[in-house]
Amino acid sequence: MARITAEDCIVKVPNRFELVVLAAQRTRQIAAGAPLTIERDNDKNPVIALREIANSNVSPEKLRATIVQSYRQHVELDETEREMADMLSEEQELSEREIEVGSQSSEAAPEEKAIEQAVDTSVEEVESKVSTE
Repeated sequence: MARITAEDCIVKVPNRFELVVLAAQRTRQIAAGAPLTIERDNDKNPVIALREIANSNVSPEKLRATIVQSYRQHVELDETEREMADMLSEEQELSEREIEVGSQSSEAAPEEKAIEQAVDTSVEEVESKVSTE
């Protein structure tokens, strides 16, 4: 293929500095295993990233969003992720209680089994919701 130059990409991303940052982000995604939107043609990842930007195969807005997301220290969870996090914390609390109760007595074992079954059922419900979405 013909050589790619920054001028080919400036039409899509007018600021050269921003172009470099966006191309670097796309290069990282490709290196991490993201699918290519063009043929490799024996090119290296940065060249592929620039070609994808020049051909509008990759949206600069989406790349900007992934860059912002990667620099966030506090990631907001959606509703399903919050439910999963709550389930995991409940499960951890239960396992800690099991350790405490197991060392004290074995009378609470049926009660713990009922709690475990309830948690397992709740986890399965959340997992089924996630898989259907």
